[in-house]
Amino acid sequence: MDYSRQIFILSLFFLPFTAVAQTTTVNSENWITSPGIIGTLVLVFIVIFIAVLIFMARLNSYVKLLKHRQIEKKNLAFNEELLALQEEDIDIILQQRKSGLKYRLKGTELGSDQGAVDEKGLIGRVTHEPENPLFDEKKKTPLGIETPDELKKIVTYYLGASVFWLVFGTLVGQYVGMKFLWPEMDHFSWLSFGRLRPVHTNAVFWGWASLAMIGLGYFVIARTSNAKIYSYGSAWWTWRLINLTVFLGTLSLMSGINNGGGEYREYTWPVMLIFAIGLIITFWNFYKTIASRKIADIYVSNWYILAALIWTTVLAIIGYMPFFSDGLGETVIQGYYMHQGVGMWFMTFTLGLIYYYLPSSLNKPIYSYSLGVLAFWTQMLFYTMIGTHHFVFSPLPWWLQTTAIVFSAGMFIPVVAGTTNFLMTMRGSWSHISKSYVLPFFLVGVIFYFVGSTQGSVQAFRFTNYVWHFTDFNVAHSHMTMYGIITFILWACIYTILPKLTGKEPPQVLVGAHFWMAFIGLFAYMVSLMVGGTYKGLSWIEGNAFLNSVILMKPYWLWRAIGGSLMFTSHLVFAYNFYIMVNKRKSVEPMRVSQVGQVNN
Repeated sequence: MDYSRQIFILSLFFLPFTAVAQTTTVNSENWITSPGIIGTLVLVFIVIFIAVLIFMARLNSYVKLLKHRQIEKKNLAFNEELLALQEEDIDIILQQRKSGLKYRLKGTELGSDQGAVDEKGLIGRVTHEPENPLFDEKKKTPLGIETPDELKKIVTYYLGASVFWLVFGTLVGQYVGMKFLWPEMDHFSWLSFGRLRPVHTNAVFWGWASLAMIGLGYFVIARTSNAKIYSYGSAWWTWRLINLTVFLGTLSLMSGINNGGGEYREYTWPVMLIFAIGLIITFWNFYKTIASRKIADIYVSNWYILAALIWTTVLAIIGYMPFFSDGLGETVIQGYYMHQGVGMWFMTFTLGLIYYYLPSSLNKPIYSYSLGVLAFWTQMLFYTMIGTHHFVFSPLPWWLQTTAIVFSAGMFIPVVAGTTNFLMTMRGSWSHISKSYVLPFFLVGVIFYFVGSTQGSVQAFRFTNYVWHFTDFNVAHSHMTMYGIITFILWACIYTILPKLTGKEPPQVLVGAHFWMAFIGLFAYMVSLMVGGTYKGLSWIEGNAFLNSVILMKPYWLWRAIGGSLMFTSHLVFAYNFYIMVNKRKSVEPMRVSQVGQVNN
């Protein structure tokens, strides 16, 4: 069967999506009724709805706290009143108290045809839900997970380096964002937008997210395999290599030395080779640890983590091979590299982390192993073919663009499977939203996983590409995914595991400040650039001068700067929370974990 026939059969298989993808008539009239525009609006309202739910849960918790404090205040006033009583009055009260202690129920107080009256105050709580048993609220305990000191050190150092690159990378991003409002802030070549923008993206990609993922992955690999890490020395070598990559890459970019045209592959090949070596070492270390596991099954997290390492190693080789980068071939490879980097490295690895840390934080198993496997294989199938949707209406072959659009629509399958799996795992645990910020971080990450990925699929359609391509809308979309999904989930995993390793918890008020500033900042950043990007695209379609679209964007860039400032401030709070969690460790009572989802105290 020749290649064209395979493409024809594939198009028949996704006929409903192909019909949308093949639409060649582009009309900007009634643009608001376009399926892609409507879908994006619906997805944004989903984010707003979830934010309101989280806010109401936290507000309800705060109201309960205020009521509790009022009760304590009344009790204190009552105790002070007792101290002021005369001796005769106290004797009377004591006699009444003794009579109350001797009182015994006859069995008919609440079972007759008379109204129920609890005169002695013996009932503490009443429920009208027969399936909701009465139980005391669990209190926080300093229980930790029994972990080798060397593994604790590995995880802590990886996370520590990632926090540094997060603060540094987003500081650069904050400075770059301010340049949209004040372009004359400086006159130094090494601080120009063209040099600092890739410094920002590469620092948060390869420094923050990559180091955090690998550090958290080391704990997952060891725990789910019930085995010792194959080589701690190799882990330290990877730590050095990745930090060296980001350090040298930053210096080279600010000096004007870069790879040329590729977005997210601005590091020159000698610098990126160091990162690739670190990935290969990490894969071998993970693989050997899993191969020596003490249990029969390979947990689903390990599928995602190993796949991410394999795909990214292949991606680095293809992205930097010179014989691919000629003419239109470079365009195809750029789309492949850019989307594979986000989808097959960051997204796939992070999904593997969710499959361990989310059930662990809730102390319950993942809802469905089968859904995890379905999401894994459909992710492997569809994500590898969607890069060209970044170049719709380009000189690339029309059938290749259509294939990318069809596979982009096919990504709805793994996204729905994964989102369903995670939300069903959270089912019955929503009270955790009012008790801890770990679940809100997970919830926002999972919701953005659905919203951001689905929005990316509808944005791949030709009309929405026509409106939004090359506008600020794409910046909003990239932050919706890399920040809303990857970063929020990494924060959730860190807040889940680090207190159990170190025995130190940050104050919930600071974790809450981190959460709300990051979330509100992201929302302001995202919505402002979505709206502004839409108007910019429509301005271009109408044939207006490019300068008009620049003037049009000024108020939206202001909100971008405000949102970015909130996000960066939240990173400073997170860095301080991390310092609290790793500083002055105290001994914790270990709990033994025999299998995933089963805890033995």
